[in-house]
Amino acid sequence: MAIEVTDANFDEIVLQSGKPVLVDFWAEWCGPCRMIGPLVAELSDDYNGRAVITKMDVDSNPGTAAKFGIRNIPTVLFFKNGEVADKLVGAVPKTTLASRIDALL
Repeated sequence: MAIEVTDANFDEIVLQSGKPVLVDFWAEWCGPCRMIGPLVAELSDDYNGRAVITKMDVDSNPGTAAKFGIRNIPTVLFFKNGEVADKLVGAVPKTTLASRIDALL
């Protein structure tokens, strides 16, 4: 299961991680977000121990979403060493998400 991150714990979980981090910016009302949600959950199992897979509800956490310029959802940001290393916008296949994680391992 993906870790729920918030404005309060984002720095600790994402920016201070020693592993690559995927952050799925989503909202409950977003259809494409619900399409990739199960894929993100599967990636959490697939990359357990090698990468950190997280989700952030943009409606509940507007500060972090604004900080990273999230204007469309779903947006997936990939972090390495506390920096944004890659970005995907829109619903994409699991293989695309996995290949972006693999590139950061």
